[in-house]
Amino acid sequence: MTTSVPVTIDPKLDLVLERIVDVPPELVWRAWTEPEHLMKWFCPKPWTVSECQIDLRPGGLFRTVMRSPEGQAFPNVGCYLEVVPNRRLVWTDALLAGYRPSPAPSTSCFIGGFFTGIITMEPHGAGTKYVAIALHGGEDSRKKHEEMGFHEGWGIALDQLVEVAKTLKV
Repeated sequence: MTTSVPVTIDPKLDLVLERIVDVPPELVWRAWTEPEHLMKWFCPKPWTVSECQIDLRPGGLFRTVMRSPEGQAFPNVGCYLEVVPNRRLVWTDALLAGYRPSPAPSTSCFIGGFFTGIITMEPHGAGTKYVAIALHGGEDSRKKHEEMGFHEGWGIALDQLVEVAKTLKV
């Protein structure tokens, strides 16, 4: 059994997107954890995801390759830290699969430092209370991530996730 570690949000270091969506947590989970679905929504269009590998377990690989409209590839490699089906995903690009320390920050985010992502999904009526948190190690990387359009980009991606999730079955 996995026990989630409580997270205290530090507004100087962390970014949060919270929204109620009209699909159940089980479908949000499938969109996040099945590569064929994640590839359809994970980055705001016209960007695309050309590759996705998911080894859904603590210590498992979470890898995507995002492509710019010009065709430039941006690999993002990380490690799952926590996997609680239909409720919570935690991963970081500070570690590679098997908890191996990453030699350098991911090139896909351009934020100048590592980050840890936390996605929570709680039932909310017939839908889901969805919370996405990006934890940063320094104020500069948090600020850069925000200025790059964290809220807009992750919000657009969430809208795309909902569209994909509505095509799935529980």
